[in-house]
Amino acid sequence: MKESVGNPLHLKSVNHISLICKSVEESMDFYVNVLGFFPIRRPGSFNFDGAWLFGFGIGIHLLEAENPEKLPKKKEINPKDNHISFQCESMGAVEKKLKEMEIDYVRAIVEEGGIQVDQLFFHDPDGFMIEICNCDSLPVIPLAGEVARSCSHLNLQLMQNQSQQQQQIHKIIK
Repeated sequence: MKESVGNPLHLKSVNHISLICKSVEESMDFYVNVLGFFPIRRPGSFNFDGAWLFGFGIGIHLLEAENPEKLPKKKEINPKDNHISFQCESMGAVEKKLKEMEIDYVRAIVEEGGIQVDQLFFHDPDGFMIEICNCDSLPVIPLAGEVARSCSHLNLQLMQNQSQQQQQIHKIIK
């Protein structure tokens, strides 16, 4: 018998992503000055170079590559590549800032049910893909048994709370 139907590992949230980089300093500069993360304390017991950053409810752990010259360099900005996506308040402001900072990017548009979502894709200094979007207007539609909701954090939290309540009711019934 499954103890937790919709959340078998009892997950709460994404904690961090780890990225291997050629230069911790260059990557820190990008994540702090382009994306708005801030440095946080990193445990002193680590015996390798790195940095921890935090922002927007997620941590980014930068790990210095042992052989930076062997890291592949991605040149083409491909929206179908691995990436992390951030919602923004103003796509126009993001695009203007990227132009000012001379950061190459690719635009994309997603349309679903009359709703249009704009996306901008660009690389960090090591070629890891970053997406900025106005995804908040795109509904999160579960494949079965739920009502369509917005992609916003608040609605996601409400959906998770409802799922937990349903799990508790399921346990009581059994």
